[in-house]
Amino acid sequence: MSIQVENITKTYGEQKALNKVSFTIEKGEIVGFLGPNGAGKSTMMKILTTFLPASEGVAIVNGFEVTKDDISVKKSVGYLPEHNPLYLDMYVREYLLFNAGIYNISKTEVENVIEKTGLTPEANKKIGQLSKGYRQRVGLANALLHNPEVLILDEPTTGLDPNQLIEIRQLIKSVGKEKTVLLSTHIMQEVEAICDRVIIINKGEIVLDKKLSDLKNNKQQIIEVEFDYRVEEVALQKLPKLEKVENSVGFVYQLYFETEQDMRGKVFDFAHDNGLKILQLHQKNTTLEKLFSELTIQK
Repeated sequence: MSIQVENITKTYGEQKALNKVSFTIEKGEIVGFLGPNGAGKSTMMKILTTFLPASEGVAIVNGFEVTKDDISVKKSVGYLPEHNPLYLDMYVREYLLFNAGIYNISKTEVENVIEKTGLTPEANKKIGQLSKGYRQRVGLANALLHNPEVLILDEPTTGLDPNQLIEIRQLIKSVGKEKTVLLSTHIMQEVEAICDRVIIINKGEIVLDKKLSDLKNNKQQIIEVEFDYRVEEVALQKLPKLEKVENSVGFVYQLYFETEQDMRGKVFDFAHDNGLKILQLHQKNTTLEKLFSELTIQK
């Protein structure tokens, strides 16, 4: 297995940031590390990347224990921290070549990474001139330079606009076909869009560890749809197997169905038959949302 964590505890004085955390991640998995702000996600990632020592427990990455063989761990892990540290006055290619020198990586390999991460058009620009999305690409390219077996990404989509979000998601999924990826986020849609499995952490403890496919095996589904103008609830009630309608904001509706059948087609048919345009439509994983709320709500 690529990552093995056994009873990791991290304390700061009287406060426990992590409390006996244990999980394993197999080679080739893309795992979402989900939790509210301050749950312990970044602390766990810093321990796995050897930047922070655990107070108790054992963490093994690619067969190397993080406290006993930190150099080997660093060689086999690519890390994108939450606050992507970049030299803004350096050019993209210059920055990547500079970092490649640390690992004795050839210029050819650097060019391959630039192409893989979609940075070719921006390679001769200063990093300070790039958008947030392209800066994240530079950080991801830097993490991939030494061809690591494991990628650890801490909040990689924070602050991106919708287009940048889609591009980075696609890039992570593409990279994840060849590597093990641990992705931290507090956004459930990120996990649904990218990951095979979810681990939810709250107040320093693992409260859920399941494959997304297992969570999706339920009858209830929520479809969030935005029409081009207001629709009366009585009209929406004509949709088959509809249980409940919520008008969350403006012309955005949450439609609750009790069926295993994918109801998005029925919603499209409803819009067509009633002369409506659909501006956006999103199928939510109701079980994940419900579990996240139940497991992380402050009591």
